Amino acid sequence: MVEQTTGLLTSLNTGSLNGGLGERVLIDYKDAIMDYRSTDLPVMGFFADPMSTDTGGNIDITFAKPSMAMEQLEEGTTPVYQHTKLRSERIAVKEWGLAIGVTRRMMEDSRFNEVEMALNEARKAVDRHLTQHVTNVVFGVGDATLGTGISDASIVAASTEANITNFTTTPNGGFFGAGITTFDGRLDDYANQGVTALAAASGYTNDAAGLAGSAISLSDVSAAITRMSLHGYNATHLFISPSHYENLLKMADFTAVFSTGVVPAADKADGGNVMPTDAGSENPFGRMLSTGGLVGQLYGLNVVVNPWVPATRYGIFDLSVKPMAYVERRPLTVEEANPGFGIVGSYMSMRYGLKIVRPEAGQIVIN
Repeated sequence: MVEQTTGLLTSLNTGSLNGGLGERVLIDYKDAIMDYRSTDLPVMGFFADPMSTDTGGNIDITFAKPSMAMEQLEEGTTPVYQHTKLRSERIAVKEWGLAIGVTRRMMEDSRFNEVEMALNEARKAVDRHLTQHVTNVVFGVGDATLGTGISDASIVAASTEANITNFTTTPNGGFFGAGITTFDGRLDDYANQGVTALAAASGYTNDAAGLAGSAISLSDVSAAITRMSLHGYNATHLFISPSHYENLLKMADFTAVFSTGVVPAADKADGGNVMPTDAGSENPFGRMLSTGGLVGQLYGLNVVVNPWVPATRYGIFDLSVKPMAYVERRPLTVEEANPGFGIVGSYMSMRYGLKIVRPEAGQIVIN
């Protein structure tokens, strides 16, 4: 996560052999935007439908639970009156701000538009903050600054449902935790699946092979798809980091059956298992090389590779529904600390809250 840089940049900091701080920030803004967008992750569009509220403080969102059933009636009798059951998710709305260090001297003396650069960087800082916050919540990554995870520690496979639903220590919630045994909380009965099958479908699991780093196994992916199906959800997306993607391309399923070489050996003149050496090779796998490998679909899942995804976790989600609630109390606004001076001495702030509200819609595999 990008750390804040304190202090004010002024045009007086010039003349040194290396250009000084003021001249080292003279970068091509278009190039900076292109570089930034290469790592952008439109998290809101993937994981949440933004909603707004006119009330401050914590927000409660209510969901209906399966609670009624048909019954057979005898002649002359009436059915028993039934009522609905509800589940409530409380979302903590907090304020986040950013002060831009722009002075009148900077605007008067600068050889370039420092105000424009400061505002553009502030906008990108807001995007980075929201992306990091949403990513931490979705993947259960602990962060003391953002307050994600369980008491700022990352959610692990052994984390219980009771810990994840504890609003005091885990205000952002999470997917299903271990040890689900009843339907009193977020877990609801579904179709013909029994309690045992549903309770075993935890949202956080360790890599089956027990591998460290950025290991990825197709068996883990397929198992996650099955666990989501038990709750009536169909997995649509697989989010992996670049290091996971590298390991995916190295999997024996795709490389062990080939032998490398520019020209096929004599015993492979019939076009046997020879790894194509370029994207234009007359070989079914030449197209795979020319289209970026497996980025596209895997087991019917849309594969998304992005550096914001933690290197030690990847996730399988049903994004036909949104697993997260994003509540915006107030959008990004400029608070004018000194009326009449514009941006000088002012700061930007916003109020919003995040929480996982559909725990059935995601599976996180931990390396």
